Amino acid sequence: MNNKIVVIADDIRSSHNVGSLLRTCEGLGVERVYLTGYTPYPVSDKDDRLPHVAAKINKRIIKTSLGAETTISWEHVANIIELIDNLRKKGYKIVAVELTKTATKLNNFKTPEQVAFIFGNERTGIIADHLKHVDQTVYIPMLGNKESFNVIQSAAMVLYQARFN
Repeated sequence: MNNKIVVIADDIRSSHNVGSLLRTCEGLGVERVYLTGYTPYPVSDKDDRLPHVAAKINKRIIKTSLGAETTISWEHVANIIELIDNLRKKGYKIVAVELTKTATKLNNFKTPEQVAFIFGNERTGIIADHLKHVDQTVYIPMLGNKESFNVIQSAAMVLYQARFN
């Protein structure tokens, strides 16, 4: 349980999913959440959005975060590639949660000492160009007919496995 875990949420569309992600990450001991691309983010001191726009988004996020946005460390980062490079320089392994030809089953994944998990868009997943910058991909095996879980369900399973395996 001594692993350092951070999460990168890239191009998440739903403010409710962001709130749920913050709450899930807070509950599973994630050190920091990075909200990248067009992912909605809570109101912050450095907010450059129009106040009424930020307030509307914030209201949706806090509906599902239930205050986690104030208890977990998070940051909005415009450029995911720069973020990945900076985390790698700090010793983090960059792991995308995505079904690819070379992906490792989650149950066979050994959590590195420092890991940054990337979760992508609810419909399209992680952008192919972003996948070129990761160290590894993992996927969650499914038993039903669908190809993927909801992004928050995926995050909960991956983070729980990473924290307690």
